[in-house]
This record gives sequence, structure tokens and C-alpha cells, in this order.
Amino acid sequence: MDEFLADRLTKPHPMDPADVQPTFDGARGADHEFVQLIVARDQAAFAAIYRLHGDACFALSRRVLSERSLAEEVVQEVFVKLWNSPERYDAQRGSLRSFLLAQIHGRSVDVLRSERSRKAREERDARKVSVSAIDDLEYEVIDLAQAEAVRSALSELSNGERQAIELAYFGGHSYRDVAVLLEQAEGTVKSRIRTGLLRLRASMIDAGYQNS
Repeated sequence: MDEFLADRLTKPHPMDPADVQPTFDGARGADHEFVQLIVARDQAAFAAIYRLHGDACFALSRRVLSERSLAEEVVQEVFVKLWNSPERYDAQRGSLRSFLLAQIHGRSVDVLRSERSRKAREERDARKVSVSAIDDLEYEVIDLAQAEAVRSALSELSNGERQAIELAYFGGHSYRDVAVLLEQAEGTVKSRIRTGLLRLRASMIDAGYQNS
């Protein structure tokens, strides 16, 4: 069933009536008649319902969610739920469109909150990574660092090492962020940071900043 709906979600809106061959007069069918046909697993009825209400559902979800792909997922989820549990619709409580739009709005808001939470969590994790991923050697360098001496020591590093370290420790970026910003593999970035820190520590010690 998911493939059936997914196939239609990839077609331009609105769905071309020629895509379905309903066994009833879809334009005149009452909501409860549509739903009863879905209960009987009539895919033509389901396709007709999507053709009648899919655009409105997608437009509402898109107003709540900025990403088209998320809106499409919400529409698919709600319509698949209708196919799997058509008895949840009660014609006595309102039209099928109102029922679907209520489902779309509620689910879209849930997804929006989830996405905001996910992004906030990723930002927190990224900040943690920039600290928790630093091993003992890196902590030694932070302890040794004095602003002027660090700048002098950094100038002795290669451009790649210096850029990676500056982004990771002064810019607060995670290894992954640094890799993206420098358009380099994450493994390369980690290696350059490690090598640069070794050289930086050696320079700091030579300059008289011994680890306490």
C-alpha cells in the first residue's frame, strides 16, 4: 500500500484523473461511501480520495513545515493511516476533508517540534563533541596555551593544520563541521589536528610554557 501511495505522491499535483479507473462515480460519492469502499480495500476509491483532498492536505502541511520532503512524508503517513484504519473516520463528526486536514495539521506540528528538538540536540551534541572528543594530549595543549605564544606557535604550522585547529578549537566546530568547511575527509581533518597539536605542544614547551 505504501508503494501505491508513494507512486502517486511523486506525480505532479493534482493527480491526473486518468491515473485511476474508479468503479463508482467519485464526484458524487458521499464521504462515508468512499470510506466504506476503502474498508473493502478498493484502491480506486482510495486514489480518488487522494485526488480530491491530496492537494489541500499537502498545502496545509507545507505551510507548517518548510521542507517539501517532510510535508510529503506527513501526507503519505496520514493517507496510509486512512487506508489501514478507515474506521477511525466518523462521518457524524464532520467531512472527510476536515478529518484529513485535522490529521495533517496535528502530525505536521508534531514533526515540526521533533525537527526543532533534533536540530537543537545536534547543536548541543556538536558543542559537546568539540570538548569531549579532545583527548589528554589536547587538554595539555589547552592548559599550556597563552594567547600570544599560541598565535606564534600556530604560525609555524602548515596551512592545513592551522586552519583545522583554528576551526575546531577557536571556532567551536566539530570534526565533521571542520571537514565540511574545508571540503576534506573527516579522517584527514582529525589527522591534521592531531599532528598540528603535537607540533603546537612542542613549540609551546620550547617557548617555556611547561605543563603544570
